[in-house]
Formats: sequence, C-alpha cells, structure tokens
Amino acid sequence: MSKQSLPLIGVTSACEVAPLVREPLSADSAAELAGVFKALSDPVRLRLLSLVASRVGAQACVCQLSEAFDLTQPTISHHLKVLREAGLLSSERRGSWVYYRLEPAVLAQLSQLLHTTVPAAVAP
Repeated sequence: MSKQSLPLIGVTSACEVAPLVREPLSADSAAELAGVFKALSDPVRLRLLSLVASRVGAQACVCQLSEAFDLTQPTISHHLKVLREAGLLSSERRGSWVYYRLEPAVLAQLSQLLHTTVPAAVAP
C-alpha cells in the first residue's frame, strides 16, 4: 500500500484559517528590516550596539567603543558605518571625536516585530 492510499485520520478537508492578531510585514518593510538584521548579524556590530545602549543617554564616543575591541580603529569605524547606514545608530562630531547614539525608532520597530504572544501549546 502506498503512502498516498493511506487514510488520513483526524484531518479535515478544509484548512482552518487563524485570524490575524496584527498586520503582517509588507514586502517593503521586510526588505528594510532584513537590512537591519543583516547589520546586526555580525558579532562585533552586535557588541558595538550593546556598548552604545549600555552607556548613559544611549550614546558613546568612538574612543570609548574602540577600547573594548582588539581591532584597528578603521575596522571599528567600518562596523559603526554599517550600523549607521542600517539606521540603528546616528553620529555627531564633537570637536575631534565622533559620538554615536541609538536610534529609538528603529529599535522600537524591531521590538514590535519580535514581541509576540505565543499561545500555549495545544496538547495532542
């Protein structure tokens, strides 16, 4: 007897459609957020974002950030540029130093996407 001829027990012919509890991502939003997640997929960039977030006012001087890594300053600057281009950080020059600050709107968007209520598993 082939698998196709086996009877399906407990399966209805119609697929139940679960109602939406929130609006799903549009194609444009998904493409935009994919760039943000791509920027965060590097461990150095994730740590840089965390370092900025852990500072008072969610901002830090590049000199403070460079101290935490065994990387060259140009490498750190490259990673900060990627985070800035993804919209996660903004920068401001103050004298000879550049300060980086978290962008709360992008973080709120990520938080909203990742925060979901998962219903308790249904017992078999």
